[in-house]
Amino acid sequence: MSTSASQAAPRPAASGSSPDVPPNATRALTVPKSLRRRRFSVQATVSLVFVAIVVLAAALATLIAPYDPDHVDLQNVLSGPSWAHWLGTDALGRDLLTRLMFGARTSLIGPLIVVIGSTVLGLLLGLIAAWRGGWIDAVLSRVFDFLFSFPAMLLAILAVALFGKGLFAPVLAMTIAYIPYVARLTRGLIVAERTRPYVQAYRVLGFRGSWIALRRVLPNVVPTVGAQSTLNFGYVLADLAALSFIGLGVQAPTADWGSMINESRGALMSGALLPTFVPAAVVVLVVVAINIIGEELSDRIGGNFS
Repeated sequence: MSTSASQAAPRPAASGSSPDVPPNATRALTVPKSLRRRRFSVQATVSLVFVAIVVLAAALATLIAPYDPDHVDLQNVLSGPSWAHWLGTDALGRDLLTRLMFGARTSLIGPLIVVIGSTVLGLLLGLIAAWRGGWIDAVLSRVFDFLFSFPAMLLAILAVALFGKGLFAPVLAMTIAYIPYVARLTRGLIVAERTRPYVQAYRVLGFRGSWIALRRVLPNVVPTVGAQSTLNFGYVLADLAALSFIGLGVQAPTADWGSMINESRGALMSGALLPTFVPAAVVVLVVVAINIIGEELSDRIGGNFS
C-alpha cells in the first residue's frame, strides 16, 4: 500500500529544474491535420506566387534589370512599350521596368521593418499586460488607447517634421503607430488563453509563471498575431507609398513606387499614362495580394479556436 501510494504521488519540482510534463497538460493551438492538408485557395496561391515574383525581382534587381535605374535617356522620353523598354520610359527617359524592380526594394523593406518591429514589441507589451494584470495592465491599456488616438499618417508627418524627409522617420512613426494594434490583439488572446486548464496544470506542477507565459502561452497566440501582421504589411505599404507620393518619404532620385507616381504627374497631364499607371497598379496589386494571403491565413488559423 505504501509503495503504490508513493508511486502515485506527484514529484515536487526541483529548484532550478523543470518538472515532468504530463502528456495532456498542454493544449497547444496547433493546426489540425485536416487544416494542414487543405490546400490554399486559388486566389491565395496566385497572390503568393505574385508576391514571390515581386520579392525575387527586388532581390535580383542588380542582376536582371536591363538598365541602371538612374540612367537618363533624353532621346526616349515618355516612350511607349518596346523591345528595348518593355513598360516604356518616364519623363527623363528612365526605364520603368528597371525602376520598378529597384523601387520594390525601398517599397518593401520599409513595411517589413515596421511589421517586424511592431509585431515584436506588440507581442511583448501585450503579453506583459495580460499576464501581469493589475495596474500594469491598466497603465499599458491607457498607453494603447493614447496611441490609438493618433492616426498612423499623422504620426508619420510629425516624425518627418522632427527628423526630416526620408525613409527613417516614416518607418519609425509607423512602427509606433501599429504597436497598439498588435498589443491589443495579443492581450485579448492571452487573457483568454491563461484561463485554459493546461495553464493551471503547469502552475500546480510548480512551473514558473514566466516559463509558462513564454514557452507555452505565447507560442499559441503567435500564429494569429502573425496573420494579422501580414494584413498590416499591406496597410503599411500603402501608407508609405502615399507619404512618398506627397514628397515626405523616399526622395528622388532613389527609385520608390510612391515617388515614381509623384514624379510622373507632369507626364500624366501631357497624356502619358504608363509612368503613373504602372507603379500605381503595382502598389494596388501587391496590397491586394498581401491582403488575400493574410485573409487566407486568418481563416486557416481561426479554426484552432473553435
